[in-house]
Amino acid sequence: MKNRQYSDEFKEQLIKECQETGKAALAARRHEISPNTIHTWITKYRKRGTVKSLPKTKDNRNKAIEKQLTPKTIG
Repeated sequence: MKNRQYSDEFKEQLIKECQETGKAALAARRHEISPNTIHTWITKYRKRGTVKSLPKTKDNRNKAIEKQLTPKTIG
């Protein structure tokens, strides 16, 4: 089994493909990825709104979470 690294953009593109088709298994076969991997990405996306990993250090992780929770103001 190969241990591959996928870009965050690719992961989000694949999640959108799964949402459009409603079938993660089909996308998994098409891209030769384990369906479990895709389901993990979908779970992270639903939980955090992104598939990007949080920083490892506690201070940086807290800053990243605060940034995600802070409402953005328009212009």
